[in-house]
Amino acid sequence: MAYVITEGCIDCKDGACVSCCPVDCIYEGGRTFYIHPDECISCGICVSVCPTDAIYEDVEVPQHLRHFIGINREFFGPQVSGLGSPGGASSVGPKSCDHPLVAAAAQSAADR
Repeated sequence: MAYVITEGCIDCKDGACVSCCPVDCIYEGGRTFYIHPDECISCGICVSVCPTDAIYEDVEVPQHLRHFIGINREFFGPQVSGLGSPGGASSVGPKSCDHPLVAAAAQSAADR
């Protein structure tokens, strides 16, 4: 099991989750963060610090947000970022790209 970042993080990117992740598995995209599903150890620390309640264990993602399970996984694939499994976000740094569904998401009123 792994944790998944959902729509509450889009255009927020608070970063508290990144700072507390013991395995450095939370990667920064252009508009949101993504948790690498193969690097996450399911410790849940990120959930406790997320100010927007955007992070869920993959088996607990609400039905209307379940597509974010695929979004988090696909972000690392060749069709989106091409990162694969780099073994830690700090060695990669921020990416300017996002999953197409995140890139297409409407901006919140506060960010316009």
